[in-house]
Amino acid sequence: MKYLEGKQAILLLEDGTYYEGKAAGKIGTTTGEIAFNTGMTGYQEIFTDPSYFGQILLMTPSHIGNYGIHPDEVESDSVKISGLVCKKFSQIFSRAASEESIQAYFERQNLVGISDIDTRALVRHIRDKGAMNAIISSDNLDVEALKEQLSKVPSMAGLELSSKVCTKEVYEFGDPSAEHKVSVIDFGVKKNILRCLSDRGCYLKVFPMDASVAEITAWQPDGIMLSNGPGDPSAMGDSVKLIQGLLETNIPMFGICLGHQLLSLAAGLSTYKMHNGHRGINHPIKNMITGKCEITSQNHGFVVNREEAESRDDIQVTHIHLNDDTLAGIRLKNAKAFSVQFHPESSAGPNDSRYLFDDFIELIKENKTQTIEA
Repeated sequence: MKYLEGKQAILLLEDGTYYEGKAAGKIGTTTGEIAFNTGMTGYQEIFTDPSYFGQILLMTPSHIGNYGIHPDEVESDSVKISGLVCKKFSQIFSRAASEESIQAYFERQNLVGISDIDTRALVRHIRDKGAMNAIISSDNLDVEALKEQLSKVPSMAGLELSSKVCTKEVYEFGDPSAEHKVSVIDFGVKKNILRCLSDRGCYLKVFPMDASVAEITAWQPDGIMLSNGPGDPSAMGDSVKLIQGLLETNIPMFGICLGHQLLSLAAGLSTYKMHNGHRGINHPIKNMITGKCEITSQNHGFVVNREEAESRDDIQVTHIHLNDDTLAGIRLKNAKAFSVQFHPESSAGPNDSRYLFDDFIELIKENKTQTIEA
């Protein structure tokens, strides 16, 4: 796109630090909380992950866009990040299966970005200072004016964002003749979570986050999936009450990421905002049951309080993050429910943790057997 050649852009952080670079994507201005992802591949899946809603994403690899855009490599119906920061924004792509350049894709999706800045220095700055809001602009280079605009952007803490990305209507996914029926509560679900369940013999009905216990259970599901999603879980009191009601049904339940945080809140634990969060496809997790280490895909800025979980006799800590010892998974001993902070569907990413979907299916089968025997 020749008109972008030489077009300047500015990235301004909440603490006043700013970087000058080149415009990428749509010419314009965008705001959000800046976060960095260390994944070397899977940028399309990352951009379309609903959990990133409201965030400006800093990608740490040297080149973004060099394998182009493929229509099937998406986790939702549109780009969900608020903006992109990268080192090199490649408008040339070499993969035969790709259909367009990242520049063309960003223009269609109305996404503003900035490239050709020192991303290593920026990552170090964020790691030191912590998560903060930021603004990217390629149509206004007045730093003082951008500071004024940025000052009006709300903090991610306390924001409920799932309602902006979840489905508004019930829909079905998979083979109606499948062995198991699973109700999925959509807080911002990724398509590959649905695919992983469908591939394991599940027919899915996906419900909006404001569905009632009666609506969800009327379908007589064999299991319930609590999906991933964006925002602060502590601002989602209605969803916590919904899950508490679903726990009383004793239907097997599996939560991922935000779903894990909401299940934990429903069990009486608390969450807090992290200094930086975990985002990437190389995060080491220890399974406390097997003693084995797993490399996982992660995307979250909030986490469940580990000390509270370990102090409870009715909660088993199942997974720990090995980089910072934060809580990464629990099982409720008085209910057929478990959850993890990371993404076992991991697309793109390592598949070390996909066994968790198999564990969920086994829990469903065991519950069916017990129900028949009773």
